[in-house]
Amino acid sequence: MIHCYALRHSALLLDVSIWNALVSFYMRVGQVEKAEMLFRRIESKDLVSWNAIIAGYATNGEWSKSLESFRELLLLEKAGLDSVTLVSILPACAELKNLPVGKEIHCYVLKHPCLSLDTSVGNALIKFYAKCRVMDAAYHTFLMICRKDLISWNSMLDAFVELRCDVHFLELFQWMLREGVKPDSITILATLHFCSNILKLNKVKETHAYVMRCGILPLDAEHAIGNGILDAYAKCGMIEYAFKFFHSISKARNLVTFNSMISGYVNFGLVDDACMIFSKMPASDLTTWNLMVRAYAENDRHDQALGLFHELQAQGMKPDAVTIMSLLPVCTQAASLHLIKQCHGYSIRACFDDAHLEAALLDVYAKCGSIDCACKLFDINPDKDLVVLTAMIGGYAMHGMGEEALKVFSHMLGVGIKPDHVIITAILSACSHSGLVDEGLKIFYSIEKDHGMRPTMEQYSCVVDLLARGGQISHAYSIVTSMAMEPSTNIWSTLLGACRTHHNVELGRAVADHLFKIEGNDIGNYVILSNLYAADAKWDDVVEVRKLMRTRDLKKPAGFSWIEVGRRKNLFLAGDSCHPQRIGIYNVLGILGQQIKESIQLNQQFDLQLVDCHK
Repeated sequence: MIHCYALRHSALLLDVSIWNALVSFYMRVGQVEKAEMLFRRIESKDLVSWNAIIAGYATNGEWSKSLESFRELLLLEKAGLDSVTLVSILPACAELKNLPVGKEIHCYVLKHPCLSLDTSVGNALIKFYAKCRVMDAAYHTFLMICRKDLISWNSMLDAFVELRCDVHFLELFQWMLREGVKPDSITILATLHFCSNILKLNKVKETHAYVMRCGILPLDAEHAIGNGILDAYAKCGMIEYAFKFFHSISKARNLVTFNSMISGYVNFGLVDDACMIFSKMPASDLTTWNLMVRAYAENDRHDQALGLFHELQAQGMKPDAVTIMSLLPVCTQAASLHLIKQCHGYSIRACFDDAHLEAALLDVYAKCGSIDCACKLFDINPDKDLVVLTAMIGGYAMHGMGEEALKVFSHMLGVGIKPDHVIITAILSACSHSGLVDEGLKIFYSIEKDHGMRPTMEQYSCVVDLLARGGQISHAYSIVTSMAMEPSTNIWSTLLGACRTHHNVELGRAVADHLFKIEGNDIGNYVILSNLYAADAKWDDVVEVRKLMRTRDLKKPAGFSWIEVGRRKNLFLAGDSCHPQRIGIYNVLGILGQQIKESIQLNQQFDLQLVDCHK
């Protein structure tokens, strides 16, 4: 109506402030095309006009257009920028991760004292640097703000908690309190996120008590804080506290509250409790259904997961990428290639563009034995990011296709994609499974030399396995003993197993000494050592290992297997005397055992893994 009035009065059309106000209005209500049309019709655009279009694009998530308009403004003669311009364009630079442009803006600010003293510009720069993960620059900017407001403190706290700088977060929060700055709901939410990161129950309790004591906002008026407290209790493993709190805010629950409680139960495998909450919900959304599908899928209730998937569609909801990813474990457990293809087909029809879903599909195709389908999916993907590349290399590793995995990894480095620890672990695993010792060692030594990272425990484990499989046990031992961190039991166990395989008794003895000091109750390690001695006819040592096992009261748990027939699992336990069909089972085992003995002569009498089928 106001727009029409302005069009009927030509005098108003000469007033650029009217045009600017209309551009801002249409941007605020999401009518971007109308705002663009009006902006183009402004004959004498001033800085407010440009600010309106730059800020409007940013508000509507049109980050590239916002940056493009900013560049057009810079091309104008005598283009001047004010704090509104900079506060409007910095979020676009942050979302686009355009660090060079953001740094240029920062330089411009430093050259103009009136801008460098503007708190809102400083706050925008903190958020920009934090989004680009340049924490030193973010913190330096924070320190340079002369008049810090609550937004300044919250922006820096959010940055620390988002990037898991837990020590710095705590120091900054304490400094803030000493300065007499009173936290608001944003501060409290950041603090609760921090508590979840460090998994400290006492910190959650302290924050909860602070909220109640200071009356920052009543919980029934501020759902976000209540939901944050509930979520923090659940993530810290105190599901009982979470439920008590959930019960205490019965009048203040919303959909997020119910979803947080269900998520807590799902994360701890408490499916029945999650079902109870789900059944009592007055309303639900797709997040709720996704949580329940995931709960059933991760706890081997495959039929219920599939049933819920069909039911949510019957309720008029459209599954998203998260729904499909929640279903994929069902496909893996069932080893159903047909079901995977159904999920894949649905994601294509729904036009899901999600790198994590692509990677998950690659993974399940490989796990179900169809590496060809995984390769085809990988080849047609135009945007091969680190997540997808890791999944493909992991798939090749599972199938012992180390050469193919190396090609993918080499191509990735060639196009300038920087590896992370996850993909390096995957390629080391691929080399290990394919016996590519030299290639694997080259990658391992490049972690620190070429990529500026320190090897993780998983990567040390992979390279030890790589060398052990290749028979280079002494080399593996030298790497383990020179590690900058304490080797894990898994690394020592891998090395001990290699000594058994390659009959290296003396090194096996030394490895066992290290292993038993940090893990003395794993009977499997004693079995490996005993078998190593037995293979070398060191019977006195075998007796000593058995004595040590008896002294520590270690007994090998009975082995078991199962088979599913007619959707019913049948369990077979070694030495079982209670099975209703035990007589028939033992008769069959006796026949099979005799046939095995006739075809293979077993002479390792002292091998603890030898099992008498008639026992």
